[in-house]
Amino acid sequence: MVTRQEQREQRREEILRAALRLFVRKGYAGTKVGDIAEAVGMSAGLMFHYFDSKEALYEELIGLGVSGPMAMMGEGAEGGAIAFFEGAAAGVLGYLREEPFMADMFVLMGNALMDEAIPPRAKELLAGFDVNTPTAEVVRRGQREGSIREGDPVALSVAFWAAIQGIAEELAVYPDMPCPEPEWIVDIVRKR
Repeated sequence: MVTRQEQREQRREEILRAALRLFVRKGYAGTKVGDIAEAVGMSAGLMFHYFDSKEALYEELIGLGVSGPMAMMGEGAEGGAIAFFEGAAAGVLGYLREEPFMADMFVLMGNALMDEAIPPRAKELLAGFDVNTPTAEVVRRGQREGSIREGDPVALSVAFWAAIQGIAEELAVYPDMPCPEPEWIVDIVRKR
């Protein structure tokens, strides 16, 4: 039997998913609390029992969007450089294939980085969001190891992550589109 706490967590998850979809489709400013409540079949008043405000809901999504990739960066510190890129590409593309939520998260994060109208706390969370600096360090290590191609480490990092961002955006719009193979993305940085 499902406990009251489990029901509450499931409902929060439904709200987060619906809000994410709306924020991606309508933008932060264009999404109203009533839109989110309607999408999950509850009143706006009831939704406030789960999240204090639209801002709090958005900030939680941004927090999720920052924490996942930054945790992955910590994993890049150990092991071979090419193994990091293989794991990152396989992991992210695997999630994109299985979970539409992930594609929408990439779109949300891309939009949030350029949207001046987002809440101040979300801007603070995004200020620490930098996958290119730690990835460039992995590239440098791989270049010393001989597994990563020559070239500017930051530019190689940008190319790798931009390819994944573009794939995620494409799958957010066209979920039935086939997903590229992870090794195709790794080949952006792999030394031949």
